[in-house]
Amino acid sequence: MANIHVVSNSGKSHHSPDLRIVLIGGREIYGEPSNKSASGNIILGKSVFDTNRRTAHSVVGQQEVHGRQVTVVDTPGWWWHYPLENTPKLDQIEIMNSVYLCAPGPHAFLLVIPFGLTFPQIFKLSLKEHLKLFPEEVLNHTIVLFTINTPYNGQTLQYEINEWPVLRWILEQCGNRKHVLNISNRQDSTQVVTLFKKIEAMVAGNGGGHCSVDSATGKALREEMQAMNERASKRSDKVQTQRRKLRALIEDGKTPPAHLRLVMVGAQGSAKSSTGNIILGKNAFTSHHRSTTKFCEKSHRMVAERTLTVVDSPGWLYNHTLQDTCQTDKLEIQNSMYLCPPGPHAVLLVVSLASAFNKSYQRAVQEHMSLFTDDVWRYTIVVFTRGEWLGGKTVEERIESEKGLQWLVEMCWNRYHVLNTKNHSDKTNITELLEKIEEMWAGNKDPHYEVDLSHAEQMETRKEAENKMATRITQTTQRTTRILQALFKGEWQPVPDLRVVLIGRKESGKSMAGNTILFEELFDTSWMKKEFQGKETTMMCVKHKGNVAGVNITVVEVPGWLTDTMTPGWLRGEVVRSVSMCAPGPHVFFLVIPISKAFTEKDRKAVVELLMPFGESVWRHCMVLFTWGDWLSNRSIEEHIAGEGEDLQWLVEKCRNRYHVVSLYDISVMELFQKMTEMTTWNRGHCFTTEDKQKKKKTPIWRATQPVLTEEEWNRREQELIHQMLKAVAEEPEEPTQPSVKMAASFDGAFIPSMSGGAPSEFGNTFWSQRARAMVSEWLNTRAGNTDVTSGFDSMSISGSYVERLDENPLTDEDHQLMRMKMKFGTVLHTWASTETVETRRRHSL
Repeated sequence: MANIHVVSNSGKSHHSPDLRIVLIGGREIYGEPSNKSASGNIILGKSVFDTNRRTAHSVVGQQEVHGRQVTVVDTPGWWWHYPLENTPKLDQIEIMNSVYLCAPGPHAFLLVIPFGLTFPQIFKLSLKEHLKLFPEEVLNHTIVLFTINTPYNGQTLQYEINEWPVLRWILEQCGNRKHVLNISNRQDSTQVVTLFKKIEAMVAGNGGGHCSVDSATGKALREEMQAMNERASKRSDKVQTQRRKLRALIEDGKTPPAHLRLVMVGAQGSAKSSTGNIILGKNAFTSHHRSTTKFCEKSHRMVAERTLTVVDSPGWLYNHTLQDTCQTDKLEIQNSMYLCPPGPHAVLLVVSLASAFNKSYQRAVQEHMSLFTDDVWRYTIVVFTRGEWLGGKTVEERIESEKGLQWLVEMCWNRYHVLNTKNHSDKTNITELLEKIEEMWAGNKDPHYEVDLSHAEQMETRKEAENKMATRITQTTQRTTRILQALFKGEWQPVPDLRVVLIGRKESGKSMAGNTILFEELFDTSWMKKEFQGKETTMMCVKHKGNVAGVNITVVEVPGWLTDTMTPGWLRGEVVRSVSMCAPGPHVFFLVIPISKAFTEKDRKAVVELLMPFGESVWRHCMVLFTWGDWLSNRSIEEHIAGEGEDLQWLVEKCRNRYHVVSLYDISVMELFQKMTEMTTWNRGHCFTTEDKQKKKKTPIWRATQPVLTEEEWNRREQELIHQMLKAVAEEPEEPTQPSVKMAASFDGAFIPSMSGGAPSEFGNTFWSQRARAMVSEWLNTRAGNTDVTSGFDSMSISGSYVERLDENPLTDEDHQLMRMKMKFGTVLHTWASTETVETRRRHSL
C-alpha cells in the first residue's frame, strides 16, 4: 500500500511520495472540448497527452511533480447526452482498463467538467450508467475538476452550481469535493499544489487507502483485449487477400467502367452528405450541421480519371425502426436507386464511428435496407466516417469489439472503407475507395444493381397523386379560414387567460412546443430521452405558467405513449387530470405530431382513445401541432400530410383543418397565437370543460308548455351548422391555388453526435426568445386594444313584408336565434362565393 498524507504528533505533515490519478468525463455534442487531456498535461507539467485529437485509449503519463511521483491516466470520454449502450464497446474496455494502468489502484478520480457546460437531467442518467465501468466505490475517491479558460471568482462558480440541480447532485455524490483548474494558465503551479492537497485530504478521509481494484477482472479484461486484437489481425489479412484476388481480375483484362454510379444511404448525422462532398471534391450536397437531405440529390464530376455520378438520399434516424420513418422519406430513399439508371455500381452505406453500432442502430440499418431487394448487399460497401475517432486503434479492432459491426461487414462481404471527415485533402484515400468499388464490380456477376423501372413509374404516379392531395388540403384550409374569418368578423374574443394542453406520443416534441408557447425554457427538452426510456420516465402531467402582453398562459404537458405498445390505463387518467389542472378547462388541445416520424394507425387510435372520455365536442378545441418543422426542408406541411397517408389526413380533418408547424429556430410564433385566438373566437370564448356550467334561460310564461333550448344547445347547433358548412366546402371540386410557403432547410443535429464536427446552436437562445416574444406581445396588445367588438348581426337587413308578418305572429326566442344564424351564414356564404368567383375569374384571365 502506498504511503499517504498523515499528520504526525508533532504537527508536521508528510505528503505521499506518489499519487495515482485517473481522469474521467464526458464529451459535449455541441463541440465543446472536454479538457481532460489538457488538465493531465497541466498536472504533470509537460505535454504528455495529445490535445489535438480524441483520446481513443487510456494513456499513462508519469512525472515527478512538487516532490511527488505522479501517475496520470487519461481515458476516452463518453457522450454526455447518451447512455452506456451508445458508447463504443472499444471505449468501454479502455475506460475499464484505466484503473489497472496505475497499480495497485488510483488514489483519485478527477471528473473533468468544463465551466459553463449545460447540465440537464439527462447528463445525470448518462453519468450514472458510465460510472458502472469503474469500481463501486469510485465516487468516494472522486473530485469534481472544473476547468476554465479565464479568471473566475467563487461567486460565479457557485452561481453556476446553483443553476443546475444535476451539478449539485454530482457534487453531493462526491462529498462536495471540487477544484477549479485554469487550463490557460499553465505557469500557475499553486493550483496544482492545492489540488494535490485536496487529493491527500480525500485519501486520508478514506482511511488512507486507494481505490481497490479486482485483479481477476483486470486479467480477464487483458485477455479479452488480446483475443480481440488477434481477431482483428485475421480479419485484416482476410480482407487484403480478398482484395488481391479481385485486383488480379482487373489486371488480367476485366476493365472497370469509366463512369461509376454511386448511391449513398445511411442514418441522419452519419456525415453522409459530407462523404459525397469528399468523394467529389466539391460542395455538391448541403452538409451543414443543421441541414438534412429531404430529397434525393445527384451530382457529377471527374475524379481520379473516372467519371462519377453520386446520389445522396434522405437519412433515417439511427435508432428508429422502419415503421417510425415517414412515408415521404421511405419513398425518397427507394427513389435514390432510380436516379442513376440503369442502376448504381455501388451502394455506399455510411456509418459513423463516433457512436456504438448497438442493437437499435443495427435494427435500423437492417430494416431500412429492406426497402431494396436482397441483392443490394452484393453491391454495398460500408463507409465508416469519423475515422479520426479511432485514434491509435484500427478499424478491424473496432469491428471485432461489436457484434453488430461484425454482422454488417459480413453482410457486405467484408467490404468497408474508413474516411476521416475532418481531412478533405487526402486524395489517396478517395482513390483507394474507388479502387475497392472497382474490385467489387469485378467480383460481381452483374455489373450493377438492377432496378425495376416499372416500380419507378408507380412511385412517380403516387407522387403526382400526393401533390394533388396537398393542393386540395391547401385549398380547403384557405377556404375554411376565409369563411370563418368572415363569419366571425368583429367578434374577436379577448382572453385574459389562455389555457393549453399538449398531448402526443413520446419524443413528439411536446416539451419543445410548451417552451415555444411560453417563450421560456420551463419544460425539460433533454435530447435523446428516448435512449433512456424505461429507465426514468415521467408518469404525471407537468404544468408551467407564463405571461405574454398581459395574457396569462397555462400549459399542461401530458405524458407520452410508446407507439408499439397499448395505451396504458394510467395515461387515460392523466389526460382527464390535465383538464382539471387548468381549471375551468383548456381553450386548446394541441395534438403534437413530430414531422420526423411516421404517424401510424396505432397513433391515431391512441389519440381517439385518450380523447374519448370527453365526447365529440372536444374536437372543437383540438388543433394539430406539428413539431420538428426543420425536418420539412423545402416541402410544405400539406405535402407532408398528403404523403403520410389516411391516418394523418383523418386527424387533420377531425380537427377541422386546424394545424400549425413549429421548429426549433422558428421566430414566427405570432401565427400560432393568431390561430389559438381565432379558435377561441370561433368557440365563442368558451373553454372545454367537463362540467355543465351553462345556465338555462328563463322560460317565458307564454312558452311554458314548449321545450326551451339552453344557450349551450344553441351554441352546439351553431357549431354543427358551421361544421356542415365547412364540410360542404371541403367537398367542392378542386381549383388551382397559390403554393404554400415552404419551410427553410434546417435541421438540428442533436439526434446523434455531429459527425461533421459542427456545433449546433442550442434551442431557446436569448435572441430567438426575445424577438419572438416582442412580436407576439405587440400583436396581442394591438388586438386587445381593439374594443370595437360587435355581435356580427348589426349589418343584416329584414324586408318590410317580413316585419309585417312578425307583427301578426311574434317570434319565439328560438325563432329569433335560428333566423339570425341562417341570415348570418347566408350573408357570409354569399360574400365568400362572390370573392371566390372574382378570384377564379382573375386567375383564369391570367
